Amino acid sequence: MDSWIYPAMERLYSLGYIDTAFLGLRPWTRLSCLHMLEESQAKIFEGSADSPGNSEARQIFNDLARELSDDRDVLDPDRSNLHAEVDRLYARAMYIGGRPLNDSSHFGSTLINDYGRAYQGGFNGLTGFSVRAEDVRFSLNVRGEFQHAPGRAAYPLSVRQTIANMDQVSLLPATPVDTTNEFRLIDANLSYHILNHEISVGKSEDWLGPGEGGAMAWSTNAEPIYALRINRVEPLYIPLLSKLLGPFRYEGIFGDLKGHRYPNSPWVHAEKINFKPTPNLEFGFSRIVVFAGEGHVPLTFGSFWNSFTSFQNVTPQVKSSRNDPGARHASFDFNYRLPFVRNWVTLYSDSIIHDDVSPVDAPRHAAINPGIYISHFPGAPKLDFRAEAVTTDPPTSRSVGGGYIYYEGIYKDVYTNKGYMFGNWIGREGKGYQAWLTYWLSPQERIQLSYRNAKSAKDFVPGGTTQNLITANAILRVKRDLELNAFAQYERWTVPVLAPGQKSDFTASVQMTWYPHLRVGH
Repeated sequence: MDSWIYPAMERLYSLGYIDTAFLGLRPWTRLSCLHMLEESQAKIFEGSADSPGNSEARQIFNDLARELSDDRDVLDPDRSNLHAEVDRLYARAMYIGGRPLNDSSHFGSTLINDYGRAYQGGFNGLTGFSVRAEDVRFSLNVRGEFQHAPGRAAYPLSVRQTIANMDQVSLLPATPVDTTNEFRLIDANLSYHILNHEISVGKSEDWLGPGEGGAMAWSTNAEPIYALRINRVEPLYIPLLSKLLGPFRYEGIFGDLKGHRYPNSPWVHAEKINFKPTPNLEFGFSRIVVFAGEGHVPLTFGSFWNSFTSFQNVTPQVKSSRNDPGARHASFDFNYRLPFVRNWVTLYSDSIIHDDVSPVDAPRHAAINPGIYISHFPGAPKLDFRAEAVTTDPPTSRSVGGGYIYYEGIYKDVYTNKGYMFGNWIGREGKGYQAWLTYWLSPQERIQLSYRNAKSAKDFVPGGTTQNLITANAILRVKRDLELNAFAQYERWTVPVLAPGQKSDFTASVQMTWYPHLRVGH
């Protein structure tokens, strides 16, 4: 999901092209990206090359085609082309001056959507690689990193007692955070392609929403989980249904979560389906259920089926029994290229609800994440703007004390994996917004300024929390296959529970990525 291909494809979509893209279901396969480009090629090149928007679209198309077309034959599932390729090698050096926030379930995060990588004040670093192998219908994708992060002292008693009160759990021991020096797999995914489906097992990234800042249902804010996935990677047409709702795609996920205490070792399944009734409109529904767990409900086909088919609230007696269907969240999202400005403005929104069928059914109980994307400006075809707002504090009595969205009375750390929120970065009972202003030097290079604000409710975190972050990011190609990513961020935060007064920190990082395209085989 951190590939340059996604922002490039999304710019093409917002410029009025690649009508078959499903923004609410990512990542995409390389072959499906190639198919989207092929279907838009005539539309992109039939207009005037002098038009700023069309000229920009052609440049994006050419760079994407150059990246993907070399793999056209080896990606064809009907041809035998066994090969393996080193996709990229990278290293990142990052220094954080001051005390950062690193608790997305309670106090906020200084870094977001970073695959759950550990970070603390001081020097943080990582070195990684990404390789893939393919043959006819089988493919293997592996991305691994050696990660380093400093440790920190344990929270003092007052903070641990506050967290225990917030989560309604017993007091945790004073355990310091150890220094991180470990190799970690980000992706390790074996897949089989059949009838336009990828059936896979292993670790793989998911982004189940149209936004940039964070998907409400599933994002890259936490480390990917080991899971079985069934993903319809190409649009499906069913005559009667698609006449009304258009082509659609879907994905199913079944796996386990790590780092939970209440209860330990729970399982999760998620299902999402997205429709495109018109080339300009896409909407989707998803359901995410955390269930089973040690000492609570055993994992059986019966417990899975119970969680899969349960859509109504249950009594406290059932919640405490072996018949507990689990913690259930459901989401709804859409994106729409607006009339009269189809190739300029895309409006989108993401939402999630707890213990209701859908945000559409009970909008006042839903958390919401609307956004707008302006693909270019008059006289400035390479400049774009995006803004998003998000709240997990809906106007309902349910949303008090952080005990509603991303929380459940039995599954108290429900929406986390290894301590990081795998939904939206805003966390529980929070409100915030983000804005990005980006100048594109080329489809693979950009200079970006952004701002992020976040607040937590005082009835959740005593005294509340406030974060304000200003970020500058430059991604440049030093050579065609060598990328420099420079990042700088200044943060001011107020969390009375953690420290008196206002605190600040500064983060600077440099990452070098080499795309060697080293291939063995056909």
